[in-house]
Amino acid sequence: MVVGTLLERFAEDPGAAALLLDVDGTLAPIVARPELAAVPPETRAELERLAGDYGLVACVSGRTAEDAARIVGVEGIRYVGEHGLELHPDAGKWAARLDAFAAGVDWPAEPGKRLTVSFHYRDAEDEQGAVSYLRTVAERALEEGFRPRWGRKVLEIRPPLEADKGTAVRGLLRDAALDRALYAGDDATDLDAFRGLDGLEVAVRVAVVSEEAPTDLGQAADLLVGGPDELLELLRRL
Repeated sequence: MVVGTLLERFAEDPGAAALLLDVDGTLAPIVARPELAAVPPETRAELERLAGDYGLVACVSGRTAEDAARIVGVEGIRYVGEHGLELHPDAGKWAARLDAFAAGVDWPAEPGKRLTVSFHYRDAEDEQGAVSYLRTVAERALEEGFRPRWGRKVLEIRPPLEADKGTAVRGLLRDAALDRALYAGDDATDLDAFRGLDGLEVAVRVAVVSEEAPTDLGQAADLLVGGPDELLELLRRL
């Protein structure tokens, strides 16, 4: 099915469809430090319109739900944080162990998270050295029973639970009783969300591509856009 027809099918009955979006690199441009990220006002205005039209608009983020809500700044949107771990009933049991692990790493962790630990190296003076050190951190995380995962200039340490953006997407759609959805994202964790759309009546997978985006993401997508600005133009078509 051609992209235009697929988008038309998705948008023909907004009340019966879900619009699911990553935040950083998708709605908000990537910046040197996570605390500097912001969703542009024009994107925020478009999300406010869509939230009033669609059966569900949700942001599924690596940030906490509270931080994602702060960055996006739109009421009427559902926010799910820490790559879907916030929806897992056992995730909180790992918080203390994650804190202890982070305390033993000689690298600053992204503040505010409870269920994952993220070590960013985008602004490292020696990126090669940073990656080399963080590889040893990833190896130690595996030895201690965690699941390390690399993203865009970040190493994330997760608990060994079956929870990701895909399980979050399926849960959101099940709770809303919707069988049509569009998901847009820019990183490896968004591949899980793409798989979460499998089996729907209408599924649109949008990859926000960049030099840092994984090749698999574009290959799995129905539609490619070149950054948050191009995603905004797509949202205006819905």
